[in-house]
Amino acid sequence: KKSEVSGVVPKADIKPKSMHHAKKWSGEVENLYRFQQAGYRDEVEYKQVKQVDTVERWPETGFVKKLQRRNNTFYYFDKQRECNDKEVHKVKIYVY
Repeated sequence: KKSEVSGVVPKADIKPKSMHHAKKWSGEVENLYRFQQAGYRDEVEYKQVKQVDTVERWPETGFVKKLQRRNNTFYYFDKQRECNDKEVHKVKIYVY
């Protein structure tokens, strides 16, 4: 029988109330783009699924640096913006 890791309480499954698409690029949209590239809605879902408290970010820009996909492979992102203008409208912004 596996013993539970002490202190690790799975966070309640938080579901978004609504969703809309991004209209223009921002730092927030950039990070959402990166989470969605890796297969997550956003940082909230990533932290729930991966049971982590922090996400690795570039200190210079605050953009997400590295994410672990559900299949445990890693996505690495640049310091610079990766979400092109033509991709911005595809980014989903979830409201909780």
